[in-house]
Amino acid sequence: MDKNRCMRWISGAVLVVATTAVQADLLIYTASLSGAAEASPNASPGSGSATVTVDTVNHTLLVDVMFDALMGLTTAAHIHCCTAVPVAGTAGVATVVPNFPGFPTGVSAGSYNASFDLTLASSWNGAFVTANGGTIAGAEAALLAGLEGEQAYLNIHSNLFPGGEIRGFLTRELPEPATLILFGLGLGGLLLRRRR
Repeated sequence: MDKNRCMRWISGAVLVVATTAVQADLLIYTASLSGAAEASPNASPGSGSATVTVDTVNHTLLVDVMFDALMGLTTAAHIHCCTAVPVAGTAGVATVVPNFPGFPTGVSAGSYNASFDLTLASSWNGAFVTANGGTIAGAEAALLAGLEGEQAYLNIHSNLFPGGEIRGFLTRELPEPATLILFGLGLGGLLLRRRR
């Protein structure tokens, strides 16, 4: 294989890998939670992290949250969607209310990990379903659009901050372009070695 043909193949491989990564079945969103990120910022020393993974084929939502040093005791946690502009403002609750089932309440620190079936009404706030065409499919589409548009946030409420003690907007985690390029170059190098 000549050098130009090899470079065209590597470029094509990188494009295929990049396209596959963008169209992946698993969409991962992360957030850093803080009092400063609340719509009315507060002085809570609390902090946390959230990872929300959406499986678009199996229609599931995996929520993984860790939090610590809240001033108050937890009363609720859920995902709000969809704000009028990205990474700002407030919105109604999209997921089940008043709380993610099994989320630790009455504590100032903890963790949570649960999976939700997005095809079930029990995974949603009924008002969010109604506001998005009255169907579960409409609610799922609206949440996905809100997540992609950085218009959804995870909020942890406490007895001292009923409107929310810590929150963070969920943003999409994408593979870094350099990682994709290195993968493509490595794959191209392996194939070039085999041809020799």
